[in-house]
Amino acid sequence: MPTVVLDDHLLRDWLAGSDAALRKAIGRSDVATTNLWYVRLCKSAAAQGGGTLLQTWSSPEREAVIAGLIALPDGVTVIPMVQLAWRIGQLIRDHSGLSTLGAEAIAATEQLRARLLVSSRDDVPGIRAAALAIGAKYATLER
Repeated sequence: MPTVVLDDHLLRDWLAGSDAALRKAIGRSDVATTNLWYVRLCKSAAAQGGGTLLQTWSSPEREAVIAGLIALPDGVTVIPMVQLAWRIGQLIRDHSGLSTLGAEAIAATEQLRARLLVSSRDDVPGIRAAALAIGAKYATLER
């Protein structure tokens, strides 16, 4: 089964389970995310008022996301950082403007032979250019 790597905005929406456009974009693919996107979403969810990623969401929506973060659903892959660290270093060396967060996304996408799906909020030139350079499928969803 193919895999799609989601950023924190899209993982949030997937965990909430109410986004038809996202479900269509994922299709029958398995879901993965990165350590840093997962942590960023956890940090936001743990913040009083839901942080940047959840502050406008209703309590039931936030609770659904938090429950999914506490116990990630079966089939959600997060590759341990130790397995990606060396490749992250190489990617940062080789791609100007690529952050550690972006390099982890590219390394995970590469290792999983996945496609990378990011929200328009995370569609930055460094990630896009590195994805294209390694031949990864890359797409965005408007958020």
